[in-house]
Amino acid sequence: MMDIVLPTRTLDPALKQLLMELKAGTRIRITQMVRVGSRTWTTTVEGIYRDVNYLATGLSTQRVPKDDIIVPTVHFTKDNGELSSITLDEKTRIEVV
Repeated sequence: MMDIVLPTRTLDPALKQLLMELKAGTRIRITQMVRVGSRTWTTTVEGIYRDVNYLATGLSTQRVPKDDIIVPTVHFTKDNGELSSITLDEKTRIEVV
């Protein structure tokens, strides 16, 4: 498995270890803080883990290739069958349920 890093911040070592050990098919709960304008709230979602890889953001890839910003992305399937993905930040919490 690849090393998992955030582009500008440090990923919690415990989260990094969990992601390195997760197997497809494991049920997970993801908790993130969402901020829109001055409002901030916490949201949680559960599903079946599929994979973790990187998303290359479109803004920076339109400039110089060496300036690419990539963010680790967790892919999972929600209980309703929807395929979903969440990009990680330094406040993301993931737990096995």
